[in-house]
Amino acid sequence: MLRVWSASPPLQTLLMPRSPLASLPSRCWGLGPSQALRRSHPLSTQSEPCRSSLSRRNHEAKQKRQREKQMALEAGITPKGKAPAGSSKAWTPKEVVLYEVPTEPGEKKDVYRLLPPAYSPRYVEAAWYSWWVREGFFKPEYQTRLPQATGETFSMCIPPPNVTGSLHIGHALTVAIQDALVRWHRMRGDQVLWIPGSDHAGIATQAVVEKQLWKERGMRRHELSREKFLREVWKWKDEKGGEISEQLQALGASLDWDRECFTMDAGFSVAVTEAFVRLYEAGLLYRSQQLVNWSCTLRSAISDIEVESRPLPGHTELQLPGCPTPVSFGLLVSVAFPVDGEPDAEVVVGTTRPETLPGDVAVAVHPDDSRYTHLHGRQLRHPLTGQLLPLITDSTVQPHVGTGAVKVTPAHSPADAELGARHGLSPLSVIAEDGTMTSLCGDWLQGLHRFVAREKIISALRERGLFRGLQNHPMVLPICSRSGDVIEYLLKSQWFVRCREMGDRAAQAVESGALELSPSFHQKNWQHWFSHIGDWCVSRQLWWGHRIPAYLVVEEHMKGDGEDCWVVGRTETEARKIAAELTGRSEAELTLQRDPDVLDTWFSSALFPFAALGWPQETPDLARFYPLSLLETGSDLLLFWVGRMVMLGTQLTGQLPFTKVLLHSMVRDGQGRKMSKSLGNVLDPRDIISGVELQVLQEKLKDGNLDSTELAIAAAAQRKDFPHGIPECGTDALRFALCSHRALGGDVHLSVSEVLSSRHFCNKIWNALRFILNALGEGFVPQPAEELSPSSPTDAWILSRLAHTAQECERAFLARELPLITHALHHFWLHSLCDVYLEAVKPVLSHSPHPQGPPQVLFSCADVGLRLLAPLMPFLAEELWQRLPPRPGSNSAPSISVAPYPTTHSLEHWRQPALEQHFSQVQEAVQVLRALRATYQLTKARPRGPGGPPGPSGSASCPKTQVAEAAGWPHGLDPIRGRGRD
Repeated sequence: MLRVWSASPPLQTLLMPRSPLASLPSRCWGLGPSQALRRSHPLSTQSEPCRSSLSRRNHEAKQKRQREKQMALEAGITPKGKAPAGSSKAWTPKEVVLYEVPTEPGEKKDVYRLLPPAYSPRYVEAAWYSWWVREGFFKPEYQTRLPQATGETFSMCIPPPNVTGSLHIGHALTVAIQDALVRWHRMRGDQVLWIPGSDHAGIATQAVVEKQLWKERGMRRHELSREKFLREVWKWKDEKGGEISEQLQALGASLDWDRECFTMDAGFSVAVTEAFVRLYEAGLLYRSQQLVNWSCTLRSAISDIEVESRPLPGHTELQLPGCPTPVSFGLLVSVAFPVDGEPDAEVVVGTTRPETLPGDVAVAVHPDDSRYTHLHGRQLRHPLTGQLLPLITDSTVQPHVGTGAVKVTPAHSPADAELGARHGLSPLSVIAEDGTMTSLCGDWLQGLHRFVAREKIISALRERGLFRGLQNHPMVLPICSRSGDVIEYLLKSQWFVRCREMGDRAAQAVESGALELSPSFHQKNWQHWFSHIGDWCVSRQLWWGHRIPAYLVVEEHMKGDGEDCWVVGRTETEARKIAAELTGRSEAELTLQRDPDVLDTWFSSALFPFAALGWPQETPDLARFYPLSLLETGSDLLLFWVGRMVMLGTQLTGQLPFTKVLLHSMVRDGQGRKMSKSLGNVLDPRDIISGVELQVLQEKLKDGNLDSTELAIAAAAQRKDFPHGIPECGTDALRFALCSHRALGGDVHLSVSEVLSSRHFCNKIWNALRFILNALGEGFVPQPAEELSPSSPTDAWILSRLAHTAQECERAFLARELPLITHALHHFWLHSLCDVYLEAVKPVLSHSPHPQGPPQVLFSCADVGLRLLAPLMPFLAEELWQRLPPRPGSNSAPSISVAPYPTTHSLEHWRQPALEQHFSQVQEAVQVLRALRATYQLTKARPRGPGGPPGPSGSASCPKTQVAEAAGWPHGLDPIRGRGRD
């Protein structure tokens, strides 16, 4: 029985009408019922006698699947460009073929041996990458020599991943899209620069090395000097920091590795220092004591974007770093502040942070709150210390929340700090950098962990009769995303960047269209973020990172007048000269102490687009390739990074670092869940490329930092999702599957089965090329493309389809709509070339001698089709294209990666839209006939004529042939033959 095409059918057959005959072309109505049914297949209700019971069951199951597919087809529920759910082939282990020809790294692969009988990713992907790199195909200097050179430039940078990490499937989506665009621009003839790089990841890297030191030597970093510790970090980076580069190469990313950049390289350090100095000299960088986000576990300030706002519905217990028992949150403690001079009067306030009570300096109410009007100007007794506190009025207090009265703790709350500043209140810092209580709390609390002190304070309130209750209270808890600890807001003297002016310019750039954010819905977040931007704390209390180029003048500090004297310079010599001019002292008598802090990692990574091109030097790269293009996940984290880059880039270079920013969606698993280690669904791209056993996946979980509960959940999820592990899919299949999703819209839901389907597609292309190469034979000489003239309607049709596919790919690349490209290529290779044309020419090629036309057409289909495919499937395209004979007299490219990409203009002479429309009617008719045959379960057998033998399938009375001939197709040529799918 012939199966109905169900995966990516032609557009006309996507929505099959309920009446199977409704879509027949009008010319077919001339066939009467007797004509239409003559020699049709009889309805077979008997199985063959020799068929085994197992074979019969298989046959019945196949019939059932066919009926289900047909019902779906007739109901019109097959989504455009997608196979019906569950239609992907079940995976059976494939034979792994290895490329075992001795080949030195960088040496060209041997392509003179026969192709293996089936597609094997490991064979295909071997040896090519190192040859591409050695030949310099990925360098813009090489591309200037290409005959198709346009003189235009295209540049991108990879958003630098943390050197401590490894790429996950979300990174793979970024790389797949970027590399497809980069390879297309390169083949088009543009000078392409794609810069690789990685971020030094100050907090993460230091934490990793500290853990290693403790595990291997039982040492803390403070037991080493700063210099010795930094040597340990560099050693770790040199030994362990290359994993990301290996992953990028496995993904086929065509990066210019000679320009690889690390944010702690010497050249990059010069750029960071220069940026700091210029911002300081422009009045955009200053030192001040302000509240910062403080991680007590890391003993460092962290960025706003590194603070996770975790909503709590009410009472919740959390296990925090350094706390042996869970800590309760989501509780509102009511505390009475006695009114001074009135024994029975009190003001009750509610707080979720009783540990900060020792730092209270006032109680505030709304000026219009009638409950407290009589207390305006009065003083209250502190419930712990008995000190007098003013009751102040402020319009920001919300009278309808709680009791309408709030305690004011300026040293530990951003809102209270603003309120305190308005009323001239002095802050009291009662929590230290390590999360313990300070001496200002008194001996009974000093040195206690803040959450231990919390319980002791509540007990003290109960003893003094000032505790007024405890109740559930929904709240948002600030959590350090790096350590999992609760953020403390501490007053610290730090360096800050003034962001308002630069932020306004960044917002205006998007509003004016100078900077385009795509998709456009990100513009709202962009404008909101910059309209609420505050000054940026760039100090970090770490050792690993760019040390701040600022120096304390010790002599001025020792005056004790409360004002420190700081100078900023590119070098200590420059700073000393500035200090001498500032203080009136000679340089020799001055003592300078460099700030021990380092700069926020986001500061250096925000310089990446132009520092990687040589800034602050006016390098040729900076002149040619700046500004760049950018593509990244459209998350809040990455939008934050892009915003920083735009601010600093515009200020320091005088122009936008980007003119367009593509922000793609987040990758989720096949069930729509966010990728999470605790869910066990975070996948290393290499595991999908090479395949991995379940046991190995489970071992990787154990190497992570999951606690026992999370580990059990993640392991169970892996056993459910990947009971047999992950099959080998290959790089090309992974890239094609990722690019087939509309990544600039909703989130991408990716399953391994989708990638496996793309591997099956790779196998189709592989088999098609094996057939074509066999058909070309020895001594085949290709004609120039412009001289190729089709000798039959079939040849003309497939060349027109090829030209149409090239047109669709070109339009989609210009619009950066990669799913349209994957759909066009899948449809051409599978449905136009394999399902139709190859089947149509098989009878023709069986004649001896071969006609000249079809082999030339086959060659053009392979050559052009592989070049169209190359940006998305670089390894497969190179492996097969290298085996095609070169066109005589042409300046053949050494690699498909630098061969000209087919253009609409170059293939325009092949386009015949009218012929394609004509042929589509034939396809529709045949599709309907197949649907009818499937519906009525007709077999391949032909009925006997009156006294004659069964008619041949290609006889003039066959309905399929009648339809073809009615459409003007040559007699005897069956253009819609099935591919034996039964």
